[in-house]
Parts: sequence; C-alpha cells; structure tokens
Amino acid sequence: MRAILLGMLMSISVCTFAQSPGPDLTAACGPGKTTFTAHESGLVIDQTTPATGKALVYFIQDRGEASEGQHFTVKIGMDGAWIGAYKNNAVLTISVDPGEHHVCANVQSNFAPGLNLALAHFTAQAGQVYYFRTRFLGELPGRLDLDQPDSDQARYLIATYPASLFKPKK
Repeated sequence: MRAILLGMLMSISVCTFAQSPGPDLTAACGPGKTTFTAHESGLVIDQTTPATGKALVYFIQDRGEASEGQHFTVKIGMDGAWIGAYKNNAVLTISVDPGEHHVCANVQSNFAPGLNLALAHFTAQAGQVYYFRTRFLGELPGRLDLDQPDSDQARYLIATYPASLFKPKK
C-alpha cells in the first residue's frame, strides 16, 4: 500500500513539475513583431568613458566565418526591450545603469524567425565598459554567435567599423 501511495505522489510531483513553466529564456529580447531597417553610417563611434554612475556597452557585428550572412539584420535587445539593430560590420552602443542585465541578439529574418537567437547576461558596474560581439559561424545560414571579445580586439573593431544607423519599420 505504501509503495502504491508513494508511486502516486511521485507521479503527481513529476506531472506538476513538467507542467510548470520554466524561465522565459527570451525575456531579454523585445517584442517579437518589432523589425528594423539598418545600415552603416560611414562614421566611426568615438570611444568615450561612461557617464557618471553609468556603464557603457558596445555591440559589434563582425563578419565571422559565414560572411555571406552579413546581409541579415541582427536585432539587439536588453532587459526585454530592443535597443537597436545592425548588419554588415557595424557598431552600436548604449549607456546602462549598474546591475544585472540580460542581452539578446536575434537574426531578423522571414526565413527562420526566432530560430537564430543568442543570449548572454552580465553585471554592469558604474564606470566600466563592456563589449559584446555578434558574428555568424559555420555554413549558411550560419549560427549566430554572441561573445565578449578581448577589450583590445573590441576597441580595434570599434575604431575600424562604422556606427549603425537603424530605425523601427512601421
């Protein structure tokens, strides 16, 4: 009898656990239907120090191995809102408050919407600068990679690549 009761309790626990929603891994992204137009400005971003009480975050789109994938626009989200987009070799930057932040990079494509997604998180400290790089790896359509490059490499790419100009599509 105990074995049957124990088995019933365990099956209820397993079913309850399986039905409970897990963490929303895309909570860092913005609204799903938002799309952008993006192109390079031709101007290089001035690398400055963060404003008092803030941290500075640079996002760099680098050609990567699958350079043919550069025609895709990559949307960048943070803490549930889209902050911008870029394509080709380009850079965008944002000033953030100290604390934990969740980053989302998502390929904007009708071919495979939402399937090429990369996520990361970091804890910003006032006065610090953070770097994230997106690039396509492997054969086309390629896998979107999001990493934190060495600061020397990141500063070199920022000095080389133009700022991204982007706007939401209506």
